[in-house]
This record gives sequence, C-alpha cells and structure tokens, in this order.
Amino acid sequence: MKLMIVTDAWEPQVNGVVRTLKMTTRELRRLGHEVELLSPQGFRTLPCPSYPEIELALTWRGGVARRIDAFGPDCLHIATEGPLGWLARSVALSRGWSFTTAYHSRFPEYVHARTRLPTAWFYALLRRFHNAGRATLTPTPAIVDDLRARGFANPCWWSRGVDLGLFGADGERLERPAHPVFLYVGRIAVEKQVEAFLALDLPGEKWIAGEGPERPRLQARHPEARWFGVLDGPALATLYRSADVMVFPSVTDTFGLVMAESMACGTPVAAFPVPGPIDVVGDSPGGVLHTDLRTACLQALTLPRDAVRRHGEQYSWARATQQFVAALQPVRSPQATPGRPALGEG
Repeated sequence: MKLMIVTDAWEPQVNGVVRTLKMTTRELRRLGHEVELLSPQGFRTLPCPSYPEIELALTWRGGVARRIDAFGPDCLHIATEGPLGWLARSVALSRGWSFTTAYHSRFPEYVHARTRLPTAWFYALLRRFHNAGRATLTPTPAIVDDLRARGFANPCWWSRGVDLGLFGADGERLERPAHPVFLYVGRIAVEKQVEAFLALDLPGEKWIAGEGPERPRLQARHPEARWFGVLDGPALATLYRSADVMVFPSVTDTFGLVMAESMACGTPVAAFPVPGPIDVVGDSPGGVLHTDLRTACLQALTLPRDAVRRHGEQYSWARATQQFVAALQPVRSPQATPGRPALGEG
C-alpha cells in the first residue's frame, strides 16, 4: 500500500502528535507499506500565532495537489486540521476521493482557554472538516463517544503506543534529592493548566520539562521549580525514571502520550478524572485520578513501580498501527461520488 499522510505537525516540533505520527510511520514501513509525509517541510512557512514553534505552510491547493500526484497514493490520511489539512481535503473532495482524518487535539477547548470564545463555534468548524472523510481516527473510546454526541459522523478508535525500546524502568537516572520529585512533561500553555500543578502544596521538588508561551511567566513566578526545557528520546526517558510521580494537570487532552511513557518507565501518574486520563490510567495500578490533584499526587507516591510499569507496557504501537490500517480507505473507493464528500458535509 502507498499511503500519504498529510500533517501540519512535524519535526522539529516535539509533541505527542509528532511522536504518534513518527512511530506509526515506523510501524507501517516495518509492515512493508510505502509511506510519504506531506508536511510543512519543503514549503515556505509562517509561525503560528501564539504557537511560534509551530510553522504553518504557505502554499495553495495546486501546490498540495502536485505533491499528492507525484506520490500517487492508494490511501490518503489527513492528520491535522491546519492549512495543509484543509488544502488536501479540498483536493480529495474535488476528485471524489475517499480519505480518513484524525482528531488529535481538543482544539475548541484550547481556543476557549485562551480567548473565552464559545467552543460550539469551533466544533462546528471541525465537524465540517472531519465529516467529509470516511472515518475520524480518535485516540480513546471516551473521545469517540464525545465526538459522536457532538455530531461527528464516523469517529473510530485509534489507540496509542509506547516505544518500549526507549521507555522502560531500566536505565540512567538523574542525580536527585532524597525527598519526592513531582514531574510535568508537556507544552507550557494556559490550556495545559501547568500553574495548577505549580501551585500545589506538595513535599519535595517540582520538575518541569517543556516549552511554551507561559514558561517565562511561570518560571519567574516559581523559581523554586527545576526547569528542563524540551527533552526527547533517551533524555526524556531518563527524566521519567528519575521522578516519583508524573503529574498531568490538563483537562483538555484527547490522550496524553506522556502518561503512557511515564508509566512504562515505572513512574506513576497523578491526574484529574477526565477523558484522556480516564482511558490511559483509569482505575489501574498505573496512577491515581482524583478531583483534588494534590490528593492524587500524594496517593500516587505509594504505588509500587513494578505494577505501574506493567500497566504502561500494555500500550503497543504494533496494535495501534493495526487499528490505523484497518480504518484506511482506498482513495478511489467505489462508494465515493466524484466531486462530493464521501460522508457528511463538504
């Protein structure tokens, strides 16, 4: 199979979407599929407003069409709702092609957290985008149910995995104090609620790994925390292993890959009982969910790391990629009607 994945999120970004696409591409190629990424690389770009580390491609439909035609895909997957995603969607619809999409981020909640604009406006836009495809691949059953209730036509479950060759309990650890270490890994932005973690009255130290628009303000306000910047690969695995608890304060994520990676390293998770943590951690021995995040943190300190690790190791990129492949549709699917969307709105 020749598969083209269109994504506005790609290297040098370091985030869960990019890691998901990189690991899925690796598994697909291991299975013998030919995969081409259509990303902002190779286009002129413009920094995304309020997310300057995200570069948006500056191009037009014809430029995207030429890139698609040069590869000649059997299947088309549109991974993001950015400029490249909308242009690829337009190309596919104009040809009557079938395609799939993915819902990685709760974008309406992100925008609402920054602007207070109604989430309903942005869910209407996302319905229009995704309902033109044959399936919207979604990382957890809870998000599948949520999207279906919001009028999305065909959400289906595409889980996530952990690179167990990288994230595991054995390996290097950082020098650290004897008292507890509570760790946050991720983007430092208002929608991630990092300040809710930093404000907690907890014993020991707080460590923060990541970048984002809120870092200068929060670092100035909390100089007692240890700030690492963006880490990836072995350095990130070392950081997970070195902490006692990985704290996930966000209530707007669809999955939270960092939770699975942390558990695979034996470090328990503390989070709120909301979609994402409910599916990744739930009532497992991998962490504690509680409406009081401080309570979750303190209870997670008592969890045995071996049991945490075993739960984290259940997340397999091989199984997740099987789900992904099962959802794909040939671009010239017989159900598609030339010039019209395969499902839902145009």
